[in-house]
Amino acid sequence: MRVKMMIVIVASLTLLQGCATYKPIIDSNGQSGTFNESQAKNITNDLMLCKKLAEDNTNTLVETGKAVYNVWWRASTLWLSDKLEYNYPKIYRNCVKGRGHSVVN
Repeated sequence: MRVKMMIVIVASLTLLQGCATYKPIIDSNGQSGTFNESQAKNITNDLMLCKKLAEDNTNTLVETGKAVYNVWWRASTLWLSDKLEYNYPKIYRNCVKGRGHSVVN
């Protein structure tokens, strides 16, 4: 039982670290169609602001719970249950898109 719990904790922390390192791939050559001029000059500032926004609007405990569910619970039910989506990358991506950048991933 202790080994199983340790595996769950390690897997959760590993997956949570993966969420925190998400960085969108941006096509800085093209325009998203939102603005008449290119927004490439603002990429660095926009990425920093969007990262902070995503961090401020996600709960670490909830994201860890999703990681545990996706790895441990879904595996124990043979992946029949739906995968829970992490909020951090979604908020980050939507923020960058909203600032007029073309996000590839």
